[in-house]
Amino acid sequence: MEVDLSQLFRACNPNKTLDLSQAEDRQYYIDFAAVRGNNIIRELQRTIVLSGDEPTCQLFTGHIGCGKSTELSKLKAHLEQEGFHVVYFQSSQDLDLADVDISDILLAIARQVSQSLEEAGIKLQPNRFQELLEDTVTLLNSDITGLNFKIPKGGNWGLKTDKGKSTLALGIAEITTKAKNSTTIRSFLRQHLEPRVNNILEALNQELIIPAQQQLQARKRDRKLCDGIGTKK
Repeated sequence: MEVDLSQLFRACNPNKTLDLSQAEDRQYYIDFAAVRGNNIIRELQRTIVLSGDEPTCQLFTGHIGCGKSTELSKLKAHLEQEGFHVVYFQSSQDLDLADVDISDILLAIARQVSQSLEEAGIKLQPNRFQELLEDTVTLLNSDITGLNFKIPKGGNWGLKTDKGKSTLALGIAEITTKAKNSTTIRSFLRQHLEPRVNNILEALNQELIIPAQQQLQARKRDRKLCDGIGTKK
């Protein structure tokens, strides 16, 4: 049988994470559980499933290129088969991994969770997040010359994409995208957000996660998988 060298080369690209929900990617997957000594994904899945509605926090580590992201993709697929709503994202999408602070991580989680909820049709009212982002944008626009953030004000927020209404995910992305590419913006952003970390955590829980769990319980359960920053919840 003739080998397609181009396809073989692409399939062996270590920078590409296999998406095991896709049939083409599944044919490239090799299960190394036997040589690793245990099936860590099965153990993570069992802990999550048996915990019911109780939150879990598990550490899954390994050196660069050893297949962590692929295994998390497998875990995501298995949990979705169990009826869970899984929020999975690569942290490098929102963060400069060489310069990360707790406020950066919380904003990234808020953006990804809110975006996933939008796509799932969950309707929430993130009023405290709205106020936080409006204050943040006002501060950055006034303190950094030439910066012009544009996000909606005065009630035009919502976790839905109706005409004339922005989404929380887009509002946060407007900030995190510029912050990721500018040390100056990151510095000002952290000075503003670090004293408010507890408020961000409370808003994340009260306005996004808890209401979403209540709505999802009627149809599926939920879990968050954040890849690249060391913790998986």
